[in-house]
Amino acid sequence: MPTLGAIARAWGRIGVIGFGGPPAHIALLRDLVVERRRWLRPEQFEDGLAAANLLPGPASTQLAIYTAWRTGGPAGALVGGLAFIVPGLILIVALAALFLGSPPDWIRGAGAGAGAAVAAVAVDAGLLLLRPAWTRVERAPRWRFVAYVLLGAASAATLGAWLVAVLAICGLVELGWRRVRVGGLSVAPFPVLAVVVAASTGTLAALAWVAFKVGALSYGGGFVIIPLMQADAVERYGWMTDPEFLNAVALGQVTPGPVTHTVAVVGYAAAGVPGAVLAALVAFAPSFAFVLVGARRFDRLVANRDVRAFFDGAGPAAIGAILGSAVPLALALQETWQWAVLAGAAVALLVLRRGVVLTLLAAGAVGAVAVVLGAPLGV
Repeated sequence: MPTLGAIARAWGRIGVIGFGGPPAHIALLRDLVVERRRWLRPEQFEDGLAAANLLPGPASTQLAIYTAWRTGGPAGALVGGLAFIVPGLILIVALAALFLGSPPDWIRGAGAGAGAAVAAVAVDAGLLLLRPAWTRVERAPRWRFVAYVLLGAASAATLGAWLVAVLAICGLVELGWRRVRVGGLSVAPFPVLAVVVAASTGTLAALAWVAFKVGALSYGGGFVIIPLMQADAVERYGWMTDPEFLNAVALGQVTPGPVTHTVAVVGYAAAGVPGAVLAALVAFAPSFAFVLVGARRFDRLVANRDVRAFFDGAGPAAIGAILGSAVPLALALQETWQWAVLAGAAVALLVLRRGVVLTLLAAGAVGAVAVVLGAPLGV
């Protein structure tokens, strides 16, 4: 088995080159630990991936921590997880300082252009998840699958900060529908939802609550965190404007590592570098806790019927939420030319099947050129 230094280098490399979100991270991790180094058997990797997909929070981050735990124990999990997270975190905080400070107009234009494409990225991400999820659903509960997707989409488009409750309710409804007794290993957020108080006082306390929802209570990971953060960061607490939030989402997509890094930009907007660090610590801490406390029982988690039933309700709702998040993201656009960029991004992603990072970079370049040529910028 590798030394801690080898784990730091291997997982750190993925943290540096891991552009493209969870699919790219999963492929890179599998190539490392199964194909090249043979530290894990294929079935061990697949069990870890299945468990990560059943847990709330960022799945690819949990998989990175789990594979590091399998190869280096608890110390390996800490070293590998941090090596995977920190490179992208440093980069996104530096970019947040640039974009949320007083940048030149062409930088603001690049942010506005990339931000304009974010709604199309959300639709693309949701559709990529929707197709395989639909094929896995048995005929009998397909109408419930559709209902959960629609509820998630409507909630993301309208409720924002209350989306977590809707996802949990969908999971509990499916669990109750199947009339399976609660037993064995259960998912921690069930009791957590009952005891965590949403109301917070003070910026740092409020920021910690937002980050906790992102890291511990968001089923589906990835883009499902966007409506959660948008409602809190823009509407409830006023830490950011809509254009600044769109910039944050775009930065989370074009930087390496987990999309959850977006919460660090929200933290920076709320309280500078200390806020960014606090938000990241709170958002990623549950992933480390899930693995360090429960990794030995991941096989039970994967086999547990109650957990699967819950996720069969919460999962489709999360996919719907990703699709529904496109509505507030699109409504946040302030200039006519941004709608043209959004249309172009939709064609690039949904018709031409171009990559997300390339599309966002192209949209940013278009925005920078447009502003240099005199296109207006929102406040």
